[in-house]
Amino acid sequence: MKFKPSGISTVIIVDKTKGASKTLQVKTKHISRLKHYVASVLGLIVILSGTIFYLNRQNKQQEIEKAQLQAQIIKLKNAIPPPAPAVNAPSQNKAQTYIQEIEGKLQTINSYLKKRGLRGFSTKAVGGNGGEEDASKLTDEEKYSLYDDYLSRFLTAVAFTPMGYPRISSLTSYFGYRSDPFDGGHAEFHPGIDFKGERGDAAKCTANGRVVFAGWFGGYGNCVRIQHKNNFETLYGHLSRITVKVGQEVTAGEKIGEIGSTGRSTGNHLHYEVRKNGKPVNPISYLSLNN
Repeated sequence: MKFKPSGISTVIIVDKTKGASKTLQVKTKHISRLKHYVASVLGLIVILSGTIFYLNRQNKQQEIEKAQLQAQIIKLKNAIPPPAPAVNAPSQNKAQTYIQEIEGKLQTINSYLKKRGLRGFSTKAVGGNGGEEDASKLTDEEKYSLYDDYLSRFLTAVAFTPMGYPRISSLTSYFGYRSDPFDGGHAEFHPGIDFKGERGDAAKCTANGRVVFAGWFGGYGNCVRIQHKNNFETLYGHLSRITVKVGQEVTAGEKIGEIGSTGRSTGNHLHYEVRKNGKPVNPISYLSLNN
């Protein structure tokens, strides 16, 4: 393709050493834009230089922080007193075993609590029946043994006693007598508590146990009943969907169904009951670990 004479310019390159010259034909618009090209290249160089400077500065700062951390670690290591000489190695090994078992039980207990929407707990020292004076006479191994036994019993109670929230939400109705939601002129006994929720929200088991009923249960609509140890039973009513079967073993925090409004219900919510020896008790007493 040939350019129009007005659209090109001729650049003459002279080689002084050889006395020769060369000519180049370039579009005139490129020559007029040369300063813009040079400015763009210079701008790119400035940006790259700034980036390199910033990265170098960051690396230097990280090196300084790393050196400071290493200095602190060395300082802390030097501050730790040397271990006391072993007086009775077998006894210390047993005590260490007890400590490890206690820590394992604490982690398991706190795991149960978190699944139920409860915080972990801390305990005071466990001594003998005679109080602090008798506890001070016990050896470390005896104290650890008592503590381990206490936690074993506590772990069983936490695992199989209904505790915590089947759903983390506000309460819309409480245990006891209330106005009948279908007939405001009459009162009725409400054997559980109701949790606010939307259709499809998860309903979770509050203790380890076995499903003894899963299906339609009169005014409860779709209902799940779970039998626990210590003669406890929990009931979850008005479910839109049941996700467990009769005979199934469930654990605390496991999903057993989804919230709905089946049965005698005025809207989506979860009806929750705790029964002791077959009789309904106030579930509020079992929402908190302190209770």
